[in-house]
Amino acid sequence: MNTEQSLRRFGPQFVAEQLHRYGKRPPENRMLSYDQAVLDEYEPWRVWLDDQLDLLPESVATTFATNLWREQNFWPDVIELAAGAALRRQGFRVEFERKWGNLTPDWTVIGEDGTPIALVEVLTHSPQKGTTAKIKAWHGLVERLKQIPVPVVLTAAGDPSRPLDTPDARTSKKIAQDLRRALLSPLQQTVFRSEGYTFLLQADPRTGQAMRPPGMSTILLPPSNIAGVVSAQPVAAGIERKVSKYRALAQEAGLPLIVAAGADKFTGVEVQHLDDLLQGIATISVQFNFGDSFIHHPVEVNPLDPPRWTMPPELAGVLWVSNDFPFTTAWRPNPDAATPAPPSLTVQTSHS
Repeated sequence: MNTEQSLRRFGPQFVAEQLHRYGKRPPENRMLSYDQAVLDEYEPWRVWLDDQLDLLPESVATTFATNLWREQNFWPDVIELAAGAALRRQGFRVEFERKWGNLTPDWTVIGEDGTPIALVEVLTHSPQKGTTAKIKAWHGLVERLKQIPVPVVLTAAGDPSRPLDTPDARTSKKIAQDLRRALLSPLQQTVFRSEGYTFLLQADPRTGQAMRPPGMSTILLPPSNIAGVVSAQPVAAGIERKVSKYRALAQEAGLPLIVAAGADKFTGVEVQHLDDLLQGIATISVQFNFGDSFIHHPVEVNPLDPPRWTMPPELAGVLWVSNDFPFTTAWRPNPDAATPAPPSLTVQTSHS
């Protein structure tokens, strides 16, 4: 190990510590960012994160490094750092959380003469509260069923009009016991009931026989808890709140206000959803996984009057930050901005 690697915050020593601390835990008891923290394929992410933190004051970088891998912080912190990186790519210096009276916008952009030229606040759209806990709970049952040495694929049947309730740890343990007995029984069952849940044996559509997954264990394809309509409307509402908070400061300072927006992977929201909302295009996007019985609540969209968002005049534009490495950005200007962003700040150097 060379000296440079050993000094990196998220280098080999960090990976070894994460493996030692969390590696023996069942997956449902690990942070959702565990893969990014330890797998070789995510090393470029960790190098990038190190590089971004090196550009911050030491005390700020230390706080970032301490909090980054917590589930509630991971995507907001990544989007925040990516927004700063995008601004630097345009050749500007940026200050993190510069104090402006009682407010601290995430980034203040500094011009060539050393004076501020823009304020940038970051918004990360996150899943509904409790989504992570539900995903982990289902994953707990998945891991228990993997201990059953019968290579079949199961799904959980549910009411298509509402999400399936999440089993707690006690319930998952009892379900796993019941399914073990049933799957190891000589009776050929295709439907299994336990603790108020119904599980269905999945058949191969080509042969009509039970699916045989690779390996020698039972596979459950659980509800994802992310199924539903994907829309940028909550993002637009969040941007409006940011503008409301910072509009007076931007006006007083005479600076353009930009919101850098991104989304947690679980939300499914991408820049195309924002574009559809800005243009008033009548489209419906739905995300779901194979194990989802509930897809979405009924949605009514009038194709002659689709939802459309108009940026408030105090907003210079939206800098969309992708949640795919290397976190490219897409600039969406406000054509009616009271204080437009400087052209040099909005040159499109990366694409959606």
